[in-house]
Amino acid sequence: MRRLFPVTDVTDETAAPGGADGREWSLAELAAAYAYPEPGSGGREPWLRANMVSTLDGAAQHDGRSQPISCAADMRIFGTLRALADVVVVGAETVRREGYRPARARADFAALREAAGQGPAPAIAVVTASLDLDLSLPLFTSPLVPTLVLTGAGAAPDRVAAAREAGARVVTAGEGAGVDPARVVRALADLGHTRLLTEGGPRLLGQFVAAGVLDELCLTVSPTLTAGDAQRIAGGPSVTIPRRFTLKSMLEEDGFLFTRYRRERRGQRS
Repeated sequence: MRRLFPVTDVTDETAAPGGADGREWSLAELAAAYAYPEPGSGGREPWLRANMVSTLDGAAQHDGRSQPISCAADMRIFGTLRALADVVVVGAETVRREGYRPARARADFAALREAAGQGPAPAIAVVTASLDLDLSLPLFTSPLVPTLVLTGAGAAPDRVAAAREAGARVVTAGEGAGVDPARVVRALADLGHTRLLTEGGPRLLGQFVAAGVLDELCLTVSPTLTAGDAQRIAGGPSVTIPRRFTLKSMLEEDGFLFTRYRRERRGQRS
């Protein structure tokens, strides 16, 4: 793996001692490269980052799943981002399509999480209006930490009760049947989860973008073309004015680009 941006003298000397083709970065190096911002004087504020993959022609999936356009290095970064997070926020449709399982504790990150005051693994938070979930899945029956279900105040009471009976912690984050993206961030922060990671899907990411609450996008650009009508990484209604993000870093391996963008904030240095 090579660091393409930012480029410094130190980067040139240390990032790729094996030569121009680079080397496989350790998990510790990846964790340092993707560290969440340090807390400010007022304490740690919630920070929502997204991790997505896209082909060269903009497809976020192939045959309904992201795995066919991914690679081993992408999965290492995927695991690292999970290991840094307090909670992984995901839409119910993505849970169904991707066969989501509970996050697992990883010995490689145990000391890092303990030093950060985190538990052994992040919680999974499923965003759903209908609560149409298979509660017999390991995500609900055997998570290391209880799975969260984020829904609206108007959700069907019988399904809320069933989710709670299955062991999930149901969190209200909206007045209607669905959630308010800004309330999702606040509700998770109220539970002590400030290092937030969303893995989509496109509809959920589009809601976060439209609400202006996405702080960071970690986007893997896959050197593949799929054509077809696959979804982009974010869907739903367009925003009135495009949201501007700033490139913070770019890594490369085997033609895959691993980029990290942060939202521009007026009057603040990112």
